[in-house]
Amino acid sequence: QVQLVESGGGLVQAGGSLRLSCAASGRTFSSGAMGWFRQAPGKERDFVAAISWNGGSTAYANSVKGRFTISRDNAKNTVYLQMNSLKPEDTAVYYCAAGVVVTTTRHGYDYWGQGTQVTVSS
Repeated sequence: QVQLVESGGGLVQAGGSLRLSCAASGRTFSSGAMGWFRQAPGKERDFVAAISWNGGSTAYANSVKGRFTISRDNAKNTVYLQMNSLKPEDTAVYYCAAGVVVTTTRHGYDYWGQGTQVTVSS
């Protein structure tokens, strides 16, 4: 079993930045890929970014490339999502997920956090 707890969400103006954190426990954190997804009201849960077990491979949704950066600290069992140049369309609940390999599909992740709200005002 894996427990994931997200933090760092909040309200920010367009153009601003936020850093999300996801603390993991319950398994060897460094053994698998981690991902971030987001879900806006009335919409599907969409892929945002993912990182391999050692940070050597990353993937991003086209909508966030160049603005968001995923990273991880295996010593702290934590994965981060640095979000810059935020736009109102980035408003959503952001979820952390744990899987095996880097993939952009929800079904590739076995464990999910409860989510953290990010609201970007115009």
